[in-house]
Amino acid sequence: MKIGVIGTGNMGRILIEALLDGKAISPSSMNVTNRTLSKAMKIKQVYKDINVLSNIGSVAKASDLLFVCVKPKDVYQVLMEMKPWMTNEKCVVSITSPISVDQIESAVICSAVRAIPSITNRALAGVSLLTFGKNCSEEWKEILLKLFDTISTPVFIEEDITRVGSDIVSCGPAFFSYLTQRFIVAAVAETKIDEETATTLASEMLIGLGELLRKGFYTLPTLQQKVCVKGGITGEGIKVLESELGDVFEHLFRATHLKFEEDVYEVKKQFPINNSLKK
Repeated sequence: MKIGVIGTGNMGRILIEALLDGKAISPSSMNVTNRTLSKAMKIKQVYKDINVLSNIGSVAKASDLLFVCVKPKDVYQVLMEMKPWMTNEKCVVSITSPISVDQIESAVICSAVRAIPSITNRALAGVSLLTFGKNCSEEWKEILLKLFDTISTPVFIEEDITRVGSDIVSCGPAFFSYLTQRFIVAAVAETKIDEETATTLASEMLIGLGELLRKGFYTLPTLQQKVCVKGGITGEGIKVLESELGDVFEHLFRATHLKFEEDVYEVKKQFPINNSLKK
């Protein structure tokens, strides 16, 4: 099987590196391209056997499974450039949340999938969110499940939880990195600890927390109960969090959903869902 990746920006590159480092596919079986080819060539400097092709059509022609890793506003144009080389036997995967699988299916005759990866997949960890098109073949479903299982825990989701699922899985690392950084800055400001030491301690704490959850020693609520001894110091800190956080996460989800709705509205202008696109 030949895999094509169109777009080698942040998420495109992370997906390429994860698939190769996870041994899901050999470098010689991967075809990539990017609007700025020099970006794709930088990946080839690391994985010398990958095939950097000059344009979208070349990748579409040479690949069985195609990942479209471009901005939402550019997806439709990319699909149109791929169209002459797409057959029923191929599969197209978009990694952008505002693009629904129905919209992808309206533009291609092959199997269609939306897969939302996470930066955590670069460590062959975390979750990837999969939504299959109505006409996606069982064979491609099985292939995609095995492929993403090598780099993540694949989870199937319906369209109606796309945004919140992406907020937790894909945006979550950035949100909690920001909170951790604020945690570090406050520690430096309020105590004698230096930033380097605080960063090391906080980073290792997060790694340890992840291991506790991964190995199933605790759930999030039971872990908090174990650390938060009645009348102890941790409890005083929890009181501050309860008082100060307020509805911050509710506001966060409202903001991301509002931006998502704006993106979906813009995408709809490009994706008229009708059969004429398949002719």
